[in-house]
Amino acid sequence: MNVAVELLSNLVAIPSLSGREEHACAFLADALPAAGWERVQIDGAGSVVASRGSGSRELVLMGHIDTVPGGPPHALDGDILRGRGSVDAKGPLCAFAVAGGRAPLAPDWKITLVAATGEEADSRGALHRIPKHAPAACIIGEPSGADGVTIGYRGSLRIALSASDGGAHRSGDAGPVTAVVRVTADILSFVESVDSPELPVIQRPSGAVVSMHGEENGRRLGRSDLDIRLPEGSDPQQWIERLVELAGRRGVNARVLAVTPAHVADKNNPAARALRLAVRKNGLNPRLLAKGGTADFNLAAAWNCPMAAYGPGDSKLDHTAEEHISLSEYLTSLDILTDAIPTIMRSA
Repeated sequence: MNVAVELLSNLVAIPSLSGREEHACAFLADALPAAGWERVQIDGAGSVVASRGSGSRELVLMGHIDTVPGGPPHALDGDILRGRGSVDAKGPLCAFAVAGGRAPLAPDWKITLVAATGEEADSRGALHRIPKHAPAACIIGEPSGADGVTIGYRGSLRIALSASDGGAHRSGDAGPVTAVVRVTADILSFVESVDSPELPVIQRPSGAVVSMHGEENGRRLGRSDLDIRLPEGSDPQQWIERLVELAGRRGVNARVLAVTPAHVADKNNPAARALRLAVRKNGLNPRLLAKGGTADFNLAAAWNCPMAAYGPGDSKLDHTAEEHISLSEYLTSLDILTDAIPTIMRSA
């Protein structure tokens, strides 16, 4: 079996739900020296961090090793590898591990690989690393397809609605559970009212219910957790103020759980341009993407350096029961990254 394929298949075979990534991280840390990485450690957030070179300029390749639950059983069938994480995002991560370990390294540069923990939950891995680096360029490992280069992701606002009382008869007072349901509907209706379906997804808001809970057992209480996706150019604080106002009209408390602004990089920045050139060099027509999800890409914007997201795999398969990756596409992405990395070092 091809060494790069073996690395990916073995890593996909190891479960690594957010918060329980330690076995997968230990496997990857043990495998990286043979892939060309000179120094390997597991940091305080449980992420695997590896590096090559000792120059003053740093290229960070940051993917994530955690997954959501579920997915198909691990299986290798010809060109197809099935399993949770094959696309999101162990495929991109292993592409970084292999290509980053073999790409030519300029004397004044070093390359750092981060296999971040917790991206699917609280991004603790990325948040732990960001203050520790000041890279000259960065690539984030997320599925774009071998021919795709991603330059933008929407933001995310997670908000919890809650209300409770000491109990009352529903005939006279609909109660806190009903109030929370109504505010949930108010907020989703508001999001729809400011949406413009004709715009690209990066410029459109959306809203979804993550979970709901209600009970009457003497004391009555209700809770609803929402995920509001924030479009390019939006001010998260304005969204927070509006949603808190909508909740207050019905006596419901609104608490912000997490907020991540949208981020769109310059399409001609050195990282994005180098990836597009490498895609063409390998016989494909590059696609420039701006996505509706939110990723560690948004957090890495704090580095204020040239950046893009890249990786093999069809992002439509993220989190699905059909998650799988084409190994031929995965291997093509290795060649593209191997070509792009030296170009980034020459131009960033």
